[in-house]
Amino acid sequence: VQLQASGGGLVQAGGSLRLSCTTSGLILDWSAIGWFRQAPGKEREGVSCLQSVDNKIVYSDSAKGRFTVSRDNAKNAVYLQMDNLTPEDTAVYYCALDYTACAAVGGRTIMTPDPRYWGQGTLVTVSS
Repeated sequence: VQLQASGGGLVQAGGSLRLSCTTSGLILDWSAIGWFRQAPGKEREGVSCLQSVDNKIVYSDSAKGRFTVSRDNAKNAVYLQMDNLTPEDTAVYYCALDYTACAAVGGRTIMTPDPRYWGQGTLVTVSS
C-alpha cells in the first residue's frame, strides 16, 4: 500500500490550502483515512478522520469549523480542505490509512488500532 500526500505550501494567515492523499492497493470503501500533523518540537496530533464504512467523520477541536474532509472514490483520494489558517497550523501533515476506526479523544482524533500505512508528509507553513 502506498500513500501520497500533497498540497502543502506557504500561505498567509487567513488563507486556505487543500491537501490531497491518494492511495493505491487498498479499497477506500473499507478503510479509515486520518490526517495528522506534527509541528516542530511537538508531538503528532490527529486533526481529522474519515471512517469509510459509515462515512463517519471526526475532527479535532482545532480543526472544527475550519477543516473539511472529502473523498473521491474514483480517484482513490481523500482531501483535507483547510480554511482560515493560522500560524498555529504550521506543521508537516500526514495521511494514514488502514482498516481501523476513528474517534475523537481529548480534543484530537485517533485511529484505533494505530494505522499501518502512512504517507510521506507535506509541509504546511502559515505566515502571520
